[in-house]
Amino acid sequence: MKKILILGCGRSGKDTLAELLQKYYGFSYKSSSEISNELFIFDKIKDKFGYKSLEECFNDRFNHRDIWYDMICEYNKYDKSRLSKEILKKYDCYVGMRDLDEFEASKHLFDVIIYVDANKRVKEVEDTNKIDIDLAHFIMTNNKTLEDFETKVKTVGNLLIC
Repeated sequence: MKKILILGCGRSGKDTLAELLQKYYGFSYKSSSEISNELFIFDKIKDKFGYKSLEECFNDRFNHRDIWYDMICEYNKYDKSRLSKEILKKYDCYVGMRDLDEFEASKHLFDVIIYVDANKRVKEVEDTNKIDIDLAHFIMTNNKTLEDFETKVKTVGNLLIC
């Protein structure tokens, strides 16, 4: 199975893309936020924010993007591809990389890099994504309906399994 990196700003549809690739083509995935929460974030910030569970911490990540970004960078301090390697041990897709140094150190691990762009649908400005859209192999726009996006995913998915 090909190894896929899915990039994009918050709420652009990265996880939706991964879910659809799993549903239609069997690609497994894990988001950087999800695995980071399981590996180290929850344990480090649960007391500070009063989280009782991994799920509660994960669901509140949007309120602390800078903290999560900094903690992932710290985790990758001595090996910028560390999180990528952790994810790719078990999964086909890494969803949500945000740091340019991590990207540069890890890009050789992926067969395909997809950027999900929803700049017309999502007006939120996110400054934790440091990876430029032009670094991706494919750009998938996600500015219309879920059905429209699903059609695009099926087209790209057919290319990925060839």
